[in-house]
Amino acid sequence: MRLVREDDPTGLSPSPVSDITSLQQEICELQQEINQLKRRGDKLNFHLSRIDEELKLAARLQQDFLPKTLPQIGRIHFHTLFRPAGHVSGDFYDVLRLDEKHIGFYIADAVGHGVPAALLTMFIKHALATKQIDVGGYRLLTAAETMTRLNDTLIEQALSAATFATALYGTINIDTRQVTFARAGHPLPMVLRANGQIESLECEGGLLGVFPNENYEERTVTLELGDRLLLVTDGVEVAFSADIATSQQRWYEELNTRHNLPAEQFLHEFASLIDNATDGVSLRDDLTMLVLEVR
Repeated sequence: MRLVREDDPTGLSPSPVSDITSLQQEICELQQEINQLKRRGDKLNFHLSRIDEELKLAARLQQDFLPKTLPQIGRIHFHTLFRPAGHVSGDFYDVLRLDEKHIGFYIADAVGHGVPAALLTMFIKHALATKQIDVGGYRLLTAAETMTRLNDTLIEQALSAATFATALYGTINIDTRQVTFARAGHPLPMVLRANGQIESLECEGGLLGVFPNENYEERTVTLELGDRLLLVTDGVEVAFSADIATSQQRWYEELNTRHNLPAEQFLHEFASLIDNATDGVSLRDDLTMLVLEVR
């Protein structure tokens, strides 16, 4: 005997029982999809956690390759500010005691940031040659020779076309306070004079890993008591704003305001300015500052 609904004398419409059954089936299917998405989400979170942990380990390893202490010899003192945009950085620096009278220093910035750039900085660190050792002893390479050999080594690796770096390498004679350097497409170094003047030091040289047989110019400057030599990566020019022109203007304003400060205080205040400008958000690019101070 077929039941006939009062509002459907024909008996063709589905019964309430079938509606409930269909709805339960849909709910069951949706629950299965939710469970499947949850399993995928758990798996994704697991892999993301592994990647995050590996990046943290890579960051610690990169920090281990940075100098633990910087040479402070007589009146010559070095100070740094190192701020990666992520876990690892495409910036790198080092300061080396070359012999009794000379200290070598360099700063490098691989294209981009993150893991690929960090790997390139590790290669640069170990490819950087500062001495030529012969049977009878050794001689210090000039800044231009160091840059040329580093560029040739990168060219020989035949890396991808988008892989290059900027760098600056120099030496200081701790007796005469004479600095000689060469640069490869890196931002110009600046001398912050004790009398308040700021000098940008021009010196020509192409990017590392791009131009075969590149010739690097050398520049020499003598630092007086109270002078500071400032080396930076281009991250400082985008540290304050997403608008590059605005950020550059702010950088130069802050530099002009604080260039007379002792090196440690200068870097400390600049770090605070960056923290306030980013308000807890990651930097737009890796940022490194290296200051050589003659006390």
